[in-house]
Formats: sequence, structure tokens, C-alpha cells
Amino acid sequence: MKMLFSFRKTLLGPTYGSPLEKIQILPATNSQDPQKRYLAYITKDKVGLQILPIDGNPHKSSAFICHPGGVSNLASSYDGCHVFTAGGNDCIVMKWEINVNALEAAVSLGGEDLIPFYNLLDGGRDGEFFRELEDYFYYAQLRSQGIDSMKTRQVSTHIPLEEVPFVMRAMGFYPSEEKIEDMINEVKFSEYVHTGKHVTNINLGDFIKLYINHRPAFGLSMKEIQNAFQVLGYDTENGEIVINRGDLLQQLQCRGEHMTEEELAECLTTLLGMNPEGGRSELGIYDPSGTG
Repeated sequence: MKMLFSFRKTLLGPTYGSPLEKIQILPATNSQDPQKRYLAYITKDKVGLQILPIDGNPHKSSAFICHPGGVSNLASSYDGCHVFTAGGNDCIVMKWEINVNALEAAVSLGGEDLIPFYNLLDGGRDGEFFRELEDYFYYAQLRSQGIDSMKTRQVSTHIPLEEVPFVMRAMGFYPSEEKIEDMINEVKFSEYVHTGKHVTNINLGDFIKLYINHRPAFGLSMKEIQNAFQVLGYDTENGEIVINRGDLLQQLQCRGEHMTEEELAECLTTLLGMNPEGGRSELGIYDPSGTG
């Protein structure tokens, strides 16, 4: 029997130099609010605490170096008041007292609602990046209503889910088609359990959270792009690494999430400035015998 699984939600987790190696939900203590739960975790050399539920707010997490030589395991006490960590070659076990009040205070100082997420954007709430995001957000409304439409525009605080990939890419985040499907399904089914209905649009605040939680935590460096071309390309007599035009087009159409001829033509004509703004290009615009 084949079982199909889908992602419910993707959230920005703690980023302290290495991926999480173990997590454990702490038992509820008698002194804390029963509605509040906490999660302990370890990375390569740190132990940390996270407030649940996770929503991408970086202030809800904190971590400290516990074993500089590496931590191998994590356990909590029965009452949730202490956490124990075991080192590797140092053969040391550390006992840590949990102070949730300090973490809750950090969350309060970090701001409410969307303020922590604004601060994760380049330049913050008053930066150029946010202003561009607002412009693209409203432009997406025009695009969904038709660029050449002469009807009265219906300006709102939401955009259709179909426009999410375009705004993401306009902001410099280029998710795969699989990632796009995960993002759209995440929003589409976000209220289904409670209402039995699909969500068909998204507002600016929720879009910012979606962007923060799905974009690469450490960005995409030029070195990674260069490494990709080193794998795909070959060395010339001058020692330069290049890739043949035909080979590049074949790779785009045959490997990974391969592109169709129409999609490839649209991308190339857009990059060359030949694609009308807001419209799709015709295949006839793309000349297969063009220059390298």
C-alpha cells in the first residue's frame, strides 16, 4: 500500500551554527501556565529552549554553548525544571536549570504581532525592501485583474494564492515547483480543520511570515552558484569554467524539475527584455538559433 504525505507547515527554526540534532518537548510544570509548553533542543555544541507553538519568531528561542567539543545527547527531568546534556570525548554530563521567565521576557522585548518578522527583513519595516514588497503586493492585484483591463480596480489587502510564486520571485526568492506547491497548500488548508473551507487569498502580514519561514535561512551565496557551474561545465584551455549553451538548455529541460519549451522561452525572453510586462510570451518570440 502506498501512503502519500504532505507538509502541513514549514517554519523557521533556531539557527545556531548547525542543524538541530535532537529535540524534546518538556513536561508541563506545576508552576507554569498549562497552555504554554516548551521544547528543548541541542545543536552541534549548544543546548537551547524554544517556546511552543513555533511560528518563526526568532525571539522565542535561545541557546548557549554547553559542550565546546560537541554534545551527544539530551534528556529532561520528570518535572520539566532541568535539562541534562552529555558531551562526547569529554565524558561530561551537565545539568541545566530551565528559566522560562527569561525567555518569555525576551519575547516581550522583541515586539508583538508582526514586529519580529519586520526586523527579519532587510532594512526592517522602514527599509527599501519592505517598500518594494508592498509595491509588488499591490502590483500582483493588478496582474490578477488583468494589466490591460479598463474596469474599476478593486484594491484590497489580499492577493490570490496564484500570485504568491510571482511575488516571492520578485523579492529574490526562487523556490522550486515542489516548494511552491507546499507553500500554497500550507495557506490553502490552514483553516480547513476549523472551517472546512479552503483559503484562496493571503494578506501582506501572512505573506511576510510565509516568506520568512520558507526562504533559505542562510541565503544563496555566489560560491554555491559557482560550484553548480563547476559541476555542470568544463575547463577551457585558459583554465576558465564554462558551459555550452546547448548543454545548459538541455539540462534545464531534462534534469531536476525540468522546464518545458514554453517555460524556457518565457524565461529567456523576459531576461532579454522581449516579454511584455504582465503577459506571457509566444513561442515564436524565442529563436532557437540565437547567440550563445
